[in-house]
Amino acid sequence: MMELYFVIKWIHVLSSTILFGFGAGTAWYFWNAHLTRDPATIASVGRMVVLADWIFTGTSGVVQPVSGLWLVYIVGYSLTESWLVATYVLYLLAFACWAPVVRLQIKAQRLAQAARDSGTPLGAEYYRTMLWWVGLGWPAFLGLLGVFYLMVAKPALW
Repeated sequence: MMELYFVIKWIHVLSSTILFGFGAGTAWYFWNAHLTRDPATIASVGRMVVLADWIFTGTSGVVQPVSGLWLVYIVGYSLTESWLVATYVLYLLAFACWAPVVRLQIKAQRLAQAARDSGTPLGAEYYRTMLWWVGLGWPAFLGLLGVFYLMVAKPALW
């Protein structure tokens, strides 16, 4: 049984690294593309960011709760341990922010592509989209930081 535990734990840790690393990395590149104010750059980087989010962030985001619940079962934790309940809440917060962030990235990329194709500057709709993207990105990022803390410390919260 311990071998299975270590395999599942390795998958869990690896997928959390991919989830957080790609999430932060794609955000970094998309934000820096945005700072150029160049529609061609934003459109190009945006296409890669959206694809990376679907392939890496999305799949690891599914692996995380599956492998996490499997570990809870193997170890014998109660599903209602306070640190686990707080983890569920923070993970759901991160997902609830991430899902619209991906849609916003797609929208911003398409708006940048349209501006590039028409030779016009980025418009107000693009900047509103990016404002929402930033506003939803931070709670997702901070929520995952909280999940990391809870997974390592496993504090009794109540």
